[in-house]
Amino acid sequence: MKNSELEGYLIQALNMALQINGETSYTNSFDVSVADEGFYFVPRLPASYVVDNELYQKIYLISNAVLYPDYTLLKQTGSYFVPLDTEDIHVKRALFFPWRQGISKRLIVRDIEKYVDDLPLNQVPVMENYTINLNKVTSIAIAGNSGSGKSYVLTYFLCVLKKSSRLVIIDPKCDMPSRWGRENHVKVIAPTDNRNKNDFVSSVNAELSQCLELIHQRQQVLYDNPQADFEHYTLVIDEVLALSDGVAKPIKEAFFSLLSQISLLGRASKVHLLLVSQRFDNNAIPISCREQLNVLIQVGNINSKTTQFLFPDLSLEGIVIPQGIGTGLIQVIDSEHPFQIIPLLTPTFNNLKGVM
Repeated sequence: MKNSELEGYLIQALNMALQINGETSYTNSFDVSVADEGFYFVPRLPASYVVDNELYQKIYLISNAVLYPDYTLLKQTGSYFVPLDTEDIHVKRALFFPWRQGISKRLIVRDIEKYVDDLPLNQVPVMENYTINLNKVTSIAIAGNSGSGKSYVLTYFLCVLKKSSRLVIIDPKCDMPSRWGRENHVKVIAPTDNRNKNDFVSSVNAELSQCLELIHQRQQVLYDNPQADFEHYTLVIDEVLALSDGVAKPIKEAFFSLLSQISLLGRASKVHLLLVSQRFDNNAIPISCREQLNVLIQVGNINSKTTQFLFPDLSLEGIVIPQGIGTGLIQVIDSEHPFQIIPLLTPTFNNLKGVM
């Protein structure tokens, strides 16, 4: 469909459904302009309607439905105003609605080992035409209720990250990540029968301290040589809430302090956190650590309760979330992706012998 045809289609939909005090494009009250990266709703002001967040969200609801599945509008937390290059004071501003072509499509991998071998370094594909650059992100969070597919997603990330990053796995349940680490000769810290929880978390803190020491060493190198390059180092913690819950206060405070420092200081030194939890409330990780997360993944049941920690400002209204296993939401906050939250379909890959 040509841009002019798409503009006419959107105008027709808005004229029929918007209902703003009888104002329509026929009365020259607004116009629509389509660009490659989205479309502009151009109000002609003054007008009898208020151009505010309520209007923005109403236009989003109408447009996202009529554009599906050719385009996916990227959800905004508030109205997105942009200036227009014109001298006409009546139409010098617009509401912008960014989009991406098509809808989210699941990545299907027949042979995960061969697939990873063929991947470029530092590239982590998540869906078709949606890839994370490991050089651009620091901390990754995967949240979801039990049975939502967190472990499956984590296994995929471990397989892909192993090519580009040194991995250390902390697994309080001695479950799938431990088995994957055993099969792939990756260091794993897991509890043993003769170790109580405080003792285990203390050993985790010791590993976090070594990680923090590595950051400081690399920072010193960067101080002398800002162009220095390092191997990526990723600390993977499965079920982080199980670590921080129910341990002695000094040990928990040390755990939180170390997590905060790693998340705050790790980016320049290519040290990453990959955290998995049923939820990321204040009992799971410190606020400062949560604020540094720049890859946010919520899988399983999506509602205002499950998204309140990773996406506190998100209104789910109007987002077309795929149904079925391994679906949810993703947001990547880096210099390559828009900050908006989009529907997620997690990759499907072959089962791994001895792991799954």
